Amino acid sequence: MSIKSDKWIRRMAQEHGMIEPFVERQVRAEGSQPLISYGVSSYGYDVRCADEFKVFTNINSATVDPKHFDEKSFVDVKSDVCIIPPNSFALARTVEYFRIPRNVLTICLGKSTYARCGIIVNVTPLEPEWEGHVTLEFSNTTTLPAKIYANEGVAQMLFLESDEECEVSYKDRGGKYQGQLGVTLPKA
Repeated sequence: MSIKSDKWIRRMAQEHGMIEPFVERQVRAEGSQPLISYGVSSYGYDVRCADEFKVFTNINSATVDPKHFDEKSFVDVKSDVCIIPPNSFALARTVEYFRIPRNVLTICLGKSTYARCGIIVNVTPLEPEWEGHVTLEFSNTTTLPAKIYANEGVAQMLFLESDEECEVSYKDRGGKYQGQLGVTLPKA
């Protein structure tokens, strides 16, 4: 496996629709307004967070159970900014829609700007032939409220290309998160 460069990412996005919408350079400001960067970097792609959030709340004293998830454990927020309570988390989604090639595994890592504030971004790998909006999990590890900015960079995708295709892809298995749109909650 080899990690792919900015040239490869541009080619795959333009020729195969791997990332839509696609920003082929790193954006760091809008006019005089500084932004947390997004777009193509040297060996990855910095994704943006959409303005749809599900903020965890324990108002109903529910137990978090991935097999029987209670949607009432979240409060829906649509805003340019999301405030995550101390020691809590929120779900969001990428602005970008991904179509991962059959011989590629994609790994997501949080951006250092958020990590330095105690905000951890968690995303499982994007498997070969998975497609959809990526559901992002933001954990606020601090004892203070934390702010997430919509339409700005939140995480970096790294693309690992194999020299051979996998026998069974995510699409072949009929993965339960295939083609997901919006913020997607756990499915049993």
